[in-house]
This record gives sequence, structure tokens and C-alpha cells, in this order.
Amino acid sequence: MCLGIPGKVIEIYEIDGTLMSKVDFDGVTQEVCIATTPEAQLGDYVLVHAGFALNLLSDQEASETLKILKDLEKFHQDHYRDQEKE
Repeated sequence: MCLGIPGKVIEIYEIDGTLMSKVDFDGVTQEVCIATTPEAQLGDYVLVHAGFALNLLSDQEASETLKILKDLEKFHQDHYRDQEKE
């Protein structure tokens, strides 16, 4: 199973003819290949796996996905904190 994470495109450029971008993942910036999503524009959200943009997301889809990921992180933290008390 793979996990794609939504990120916001904050810069677009080319490296040796390959379309690349800087993508913001909630404050963490990574270089992402957007050759597979050439329609991506500044401010768009892309779904990223292993450094490649898989597809574009609407603002609503990105927001919903990020909320689910944050909820999962909180559940994980709460679950392990409760287990440590036992």
C-alpha cells in the first residue's frame, strides 16, 4: 500500500527539461516532480507519493485529506499514550 500526501505547489521550474516544483506540506517544503501533472499551477494542491505528483486535488479534497491525516495522527498518539499508562 502506498500513501499519497497533499501538498501545495509554491514554485514551478525545470531541471534538465523536467517539470519540477517546490511543494509545501504543512510547513515542510520538498522538491516534487510534476511532469505527470503539467497542468499544475502555483497554489494548486497535488497528491504526492515518492517525490512525484500523482494528480491535482481541489482545495476541498486537500483540506479533507489533511484533516483525516491529522485525526489519524491524534488517534495514534492518544492510543499509545493510553497503552503506556497500562
